[in-house]
Amino acid sequence: MDNIIKELYDDFIGKVQSVTSFDNLEKLRIEYLGKKGKVSQLMRDLHKLSVEGKKNAGQLINKLKSAIQENLSVCAEHLVATEYDRCIADVPIYDESLIVEKPLGSYHPITLIQRTVEEIFRSMGFTIEDYPEIVDDFNCFQALNIPEFHPARDMQDTYYLSTGQLLKTHTSAVQNHIMRKYGSPLRAVFSSRCFRNESTDASHENTFFQMEGIMIDKGISISNLIYFMKTMLSEVFKCNVLVRLRPGFFPFVEPGFELDINCLICGGKGCPSCKGSGWLELCPCGMIHPKVLEYGEIDPEENSGFAFGLGLTRLSMMKYGIKDIRTFNSCDLKAMSQFTNL
Repeated sequence: MDNIIKELYDDFIGKVQSVTSFDNLEKLRIEYLGKKGKVSQLMRDLHKLSVEGKKNAGQLINKLKSAIQENLSVCAEHLVATEYDRCIADVPIYDESLIVEKPLGSYHPITLIQRTVEEIFRSMGFTIEDYPEIVDDFNCFQALNIPEFHPARDMQDTYYLSTGQLLKTHTSAVQNHIMRKYGSPLRAVFSSRCFRNESTDASHENTFFQMEGIMIDKGISISNLIYFMKTMLSEVFKCNVLVRLRPGFFPFVEPGFELDINCLICGGKGCPSCKGSGWLELCPCGMIHPKVLEYGEIDPEENSGFAFGLGLTRLSMMKYGIKDIRTFNSCDLKAMSQFTNL
């Protein structure tokens, strides 16, 4: 039996070395390891041996089977590598040292400002989250203390879909999801496109970018909100920025504020971007309403927090001196080319 097993293995090695295709490899596998293959035949012949002979022969047959399987695997890997090399050889090779005459372009200015702001908040212990642009009515309105038929919904002319869902009108639609995900304490920011059926002008668009931020813990106050916002703006503009808080109504915060930034395009003198006021509305914000905390399964008796909706589009206008918000969606390469080296 020992000689038979050795001869069988030598015969297999001679055949496997000449395999050139996966079809031939599969035929070889069946020939030796199939139900009616040569190794299976050896197992069926064990009954002719003594008890001790069966034991020794069985061990040798198992080693033979393992050796055959290992060689088949090595052969398969070799065939894959050979096919890969063949495919690569068919691809034309170009000289990578050729000089590129045209500029390669860069990220969109809103992407640049988004990444800058995200890095600033990450350095202050905030996590960076994401959420779909299509949301349901509960997350966009009801979980934010805006029940059905509430007059506050008229503040946002919304795009509804035939499924009953809607395009996200504000990044606040993510608050409930994030609260349920992390609970308290919580520090998170999340950016997204928002959509509203608005008339466009120098400072309004129907598609714009926001960044939502929330911080929830014990003892959070308005002073925390002001500190984080002023720190962020100072880092973005690399200077002290003049801001003001004025009362604002938002059902999901109490009290609510509008945080305005002194217009950096006109220096506060008045221009079309700031509608002649010298100030540009940048960040609706406030202390999160207790009902919103309850919807997010956070106890308002033990915790408090602030939320803000930072306008990344308007922040980009201030950062890069873009006078008309419509420039961002205009696909005007001439206007965008100035940001190539930022």
